[in-house]
Amino acid sequence: MNQEIIKSISQKTDSKIIFVVIDGLGGLTNPETGKSELETAEIPNLSRLAKDSLCGLSIPIALGITPGSGPSHLALFGYDPIKYKIGRGILEALGLDVEVQENDLVARANFATYDYKNSRVLDRRAGRIPTEKCVELCALLQKKIKKVDTTKILFHPGKGHRFAVIFRGKNLSEGISENDPQKDGHPAHLIEPLQPSAKKTAEMVNNFLSLITDTLKDLNPANYVLLRGFAGYPDLPKITEIYQLNPAAIATYPMYRGIARLLGMKILPTGEKLEDEIKTLEQNFREYNFFYLHIKETDLYGEDGNFAGKVKKLEEIDSFIPRIETLKPDVLVITGDHSTPAVLKGHSWHPVPFLLHSKHSSKDGLNKFTEKECRSGSLGLFQAEEIMPLALAYAGKLTKFGA
Repeated sequence: MNQEIIKSISQKTDSKIIFVVIDGLGGLTNPETGKSELETAEIPNLSRLAKDSLCGLSIPIALGITPGSGPSHLALFGYDPIKYKIGRGILEALGLDVEVQENDLVARANFATYDYKNSRVLDRRAGRIPTEKCVELCALLQKKIKKVDTTKILFHPGKGHRFAVIFRGKNLSEGISENDPQKDGHPAHLIEPLQPSAKKTAEMVNNFLSLITDTLKDLNPANYVLLRGFAGYPDLPKITEIYQLNPAAIATYPMYRGIARLLGMKILPTGEKLEDEIKTLEQNFREYNFFYLHIKETDLYGEDGNFAGKVKKLEEIDSFIPRIETLKPDVLVITGDHSTPAVLKGHSWHPVPFLLHSKHSSKDGLNKFTEKECRSGSLGLFQAEEIMPLALAYAGKLTKFGA
């Protein structure tokens, strides 16, 4: 959907929208049970809503394309993820409340476990080291590595094994490859220039990684660093301007706070648990008319291949649905940014279950909120970019198009 069209018919209203994004929501059949995570979970509240809501399966990018979290979130908020390409590094940095300057190059980084003898990544997440260890290691790296040639280096710890690196210098280019192989058991890649003007930047980052190796190689399990999502500060239209919204975001992970900030949302401080996020929603419900509530752990369990853990998290989420309903939003959207099936241990290209509940929405009569059931909903298969216009329309925030 063309954002210029939506902008031309958007209007300010007092109606309220809650966007619940269950990260990695979609799954696949467990060969042992013949059921997906959603089919296995006891989710009576989500299933009740699915019976009385408009439902379907959303396609984050295109059929067969496995999306990263950045592009899939852009699509959720109505942005063309092909047109607006945002490196994950900038999202991580903004989510950590880090100041990013105009000429900075930012990368999202993972501490990892590397087998130097056989040149392969053993664990891309270094056993999911605790945040405290990440802080300690970032402090060590900052002490040892302040500059590479004339480029200043800044380390900013995130959650668990994640952190952000800022390269501050002149004529730095986003046009370089990543060293992250994306799967365990593979060698880390050499940073390569993707265009001639990026040659010096690639050389600088490879020199940086050599210094990282010298510092960390004997510190198992976090003895290496994987870099991805190289990016500068992008120029995106704000949802406050396009959709005439007063939006707020509730998220526990930096990357998702980063994308919300980039799109113009107010970041609401919250605790680490789902209970804390729901309390934050309840406490701030009068102040804003659009809420983005992000739930991360379903994606983590999917990436770890923990089918039972993902099922249990879905059941916990289901138990909080009545508290969200009690707020009586004009529109309640529940979906995911992408699928993360536990059987694949990673993001996948599979469409994502979706429901939209409002007093004006159809009642699709689904028996349960699952992948198979949602396929038979009124929306069938549809593009995720269409979710935002649908939410705005059902909230009475769009006027007529044309005469």
